Amino acid sequence: MAARCAVCGKGPQVGYTVSHSHIRNKRRFLPNLQSVRTNAEAGTTVKLRVCTSCIKAGKVQRAKA
Repeated sequence: MAARCAVCGKGPQVGYTVSHSHIRNKRRFLPNLQSVRTNAEAGTTVKLRVCTSCIKAGKVQRAKA
């Protein structure tokens, strides 16, 4: 499954882990995705994988339990 936010499209980024001796190894920074049930049209609920920055910004409304 792709590590991509359903709202903003944020995905993995690449960079390096740098050791104390400054040896660099490639790594991936994955977004913090959470499964969220949200309301869709016609009163149905849909499960989306959304990053936590979109949840905190209020771009996604959680469905009432």
